[in-house]
Order: sequence, then C-alpha cells, then structure tokens
Amino acid sequence: YSSIARRQSSLLGCGARSGMGEPVTASPARRGTVRRKVAPCPGRDETWINGPIASLYRELFLRGQAHSVECWAGEDLAGGLYGVSLGGAFFGESMFSAARDASKVALVHLIARLRAGGYALLDAQFMTDHLAQFGASEIDRSIYRSRLYSALARDADFHRLPAYASGAQALQAISQAS
Repeated sequence: YSSIARRQSSLLGCGARSGMGEPVTASPARRGTVRRKVAPCPGRDETWINGPIASLYRELFLRGQAHSVECWAGEDLAGGLYGVSLGGAFFGESMFSAARDASKVALVHLIARLRAGGYALLDAQFMTDHLAQFGASEIDRSIYRSRLYSALARDADFHRLPAYASGAQALQAISQAS
C-alpha cells in the first residue's frame, strides 16, 4: 500500500489534466459501471460479461456484496471498477477507463476504501503491469489460501469512507493505514 500513497497525488493531477475531477464515488453508478463492461467498444466487439452475468451482479449489488468505484468528468462516467466483497476480502472483477488515468484513480480510491474499511485482501485475478506499478505482486497459492481464509473471517465495511470521497480523503486513508 505504501507505493499507492506515493502515486496518489500524481494521479490526482493526471485526473485534473484530463478533465476528470471530483467526485470519485462508491457504488451509486454500479449499473453504469457494469454496463460499460457489457457494451462493445472500439477494439473490443464482445466481453465475457454478458446479460445474465450483469443480472447476477445487479443482485450482488442489491445484497451489498458487490461494490463499484466510479470516476466522473462532469456528468459522464469516465472510468471505474467493480468487484465482490466477502468478509475482509475484495475480489476485483473488472475495470474500465474512458478518460486518461480514470481506472488508475479508481484503483487508488478502491485501495483507500479497503484500507479504511478493514479489508485484508484484494484479489485482482491477474497480475498486470498496470497493477504492478501500484505495488501489487503475485503470491504462492498456499500463502493466498492462508490470507484468504483469514480475510473471510474478518468484518469489513466498504462504506466506511463517504460515498463521495475526495482525493484528499483517499490519501489520508491510505497514509493512516500504511
């Protein structure tokens, strides 16, 4: 998490340069975030997130088990991510970016929210260069299972930070928890 704290202020600057500003929100546009991953876009004619899967995610959102983080450029959804929360584990499912650095800003806000909420594990499914720049690393399966077991036994609160958290609030949450 410490490398994320170092990157936060530069990412907030990137967001401002691209016209993407406050607020970054948690969960209000969940349908829009999932819809953006279902819809074809330039360079991607189809996606694994089809109608039935999107319906299942809507149900998980209604149950409070799925959450999203969105970045806005005025009234437009500029980027975001979503995933499933079980105990103190968060399983990142998908992210998108329609504006420069929007998914990076969403990721930083997600980390802040998880730190503030008492989460112990963020499962990103696949290791990418994008995630490595924030300090993510692959771990051995036995270590993962141990961390997962421990995380599932924890109580965590995705909404411990306000739904409309500022960049300063995100930085404070990461810095206090580092």
